[in-house]
Amino acid sequence: MLLWARILIAVAGAMGASGVALAAWAAHRSGGETLMTAALFLLLHATPVAAIALAGRCRGFMLAASALAVGAILFSGDLALLATLNVKPWALAAPTGGIAMIIGWLTLCFSSFFPSVRNFGAAAGDSRR
Repeated sequence: MLLWARILIAVAGAMGASGVALAAWAAHRSGGETLMTAALFLLLHATPVAAIALAGRCRGFMLAASALAVGAILFSGDLALLATLNVKPWALAAPTGGIAMIIGWLTLCFSSFFPSVRNFGAAAGDSRR
């Protein structure tokens, strides 16, 4: 993978982690609309940047995607259940989901800089995929 693509993936990971953190901060303070807008823009742009830059298979990228999926399901599921049924099945579901999403984005960020674990299923030392 080209250095430029790895840099773009790292930037997308940092954008995503920042977007999640800003959204959480905005949700817990009055007048957080501006922070929410910043978070929305970061999150809306992080995914396309990562998708465009990704090339080949990578264990770190797969772990990042898994953490993002689990985090989003926990976070969104908790909010949806609370909003629709006034039920909160697990008190820490939303914070745990948010932390998992931040970890997923940061894993995406840092995975691009470790060539020894970058290839999933390829021979060790072969970083062409």
